[in-house]
Amino acid sequence: MRSGKIKSRLIRIPILILFISLALVMLIPIVWILFGAFKPDNEIISYPPTFFPHEFSLKNFTKCMQRIDIIQYIKNSIIFSFGTTIPSLLVNSLAGYAFARYEFKGKNIIFVIFLATMMIPFQVIMIPEFIEIHLLGMYDNYWGLIVPKIASAYWIFMMRSAFAGLPRELEEAARIDGLNEFGIYSRIMLPLIKPALVTMIILSINGNWNDLLWPLIMTSSSKMRTLANGLAMFVGARTIEYGAAFAGAFISLIPMLILYIFGQKYFVEGQATSGLKG
Repeated sequence: MRSGKIKSRLIRIPILILFISLALVMLIPIVWILFGAFKPDNEIISYPPTFFPHEFSLKNFTKCMQRIDIIQYIKNSIIFSFGTTIPSLLVNSLAGYAFARYEFKGKNIIFVIFLATMMIPFQVIMIPEFIEIHLLGMYDNYWGLIVPKIASAYWIFMMRSAFAGLPRELEEAARIDGLNEFGIYSRIMLPLIKPALVTMIILSINGNWNDLLWPLIMTSSSKMRTLANGLAMFVGARTIEYGAAFAGAFISLIPMLILYIFGQKYFVEGQATSGLKG
């Protein structure tokens, strides 16, 4: 019995070493950006490359703030990311709840059509979407950035899977107690899929925060640029401002790292359970 436990632990050691090695490999780009933000440009492009800076300097951060209006871009990114995610929670969870818990005519066909939209590349629909946003008078403002991104077939599918895994006895008992349909959704069912909701929050905010193409198409004035658009200005046709770009990228990484650190427990649980049923 004891020898079996020892053997089991010995088998786990190489697996643990493998996972730790993979984690370290994935962390190298982040650490490289961190150290690169404090290096001068000549050291960043030197060969052989240096991992640790010879001396720490804040000049790159100063240059970054002088070259772009980083405070305005961070503000725009926050409004875009959270302004899209918060209404998206309501809209997509309601749609997912309807597909998971109700029976209505054409439900499966409508759901398949929703899923089929995930197969259409964004490059195919970006010009029609641009024309639509322009005709609606939402071009180059927050409404044009946020409204088209609220509903998503991917999030509806994820919410449907999360709700489908809950027992029907819960809503039946709530109906017997006199709770209305929206009350069942908001007070009984929604709290039970918290891991899926947190997963959606993290992935949605992260995706919108780092989105380069959508804000670039839907805005034209410099005051409406997001942080991802601002960082792209450091890469020119003939020159690249490596130090300022690393400093800006490091600033851009901080909010996402904090968000993931606080939500990682629910994020991992949501990723593991949201696709099991449905």
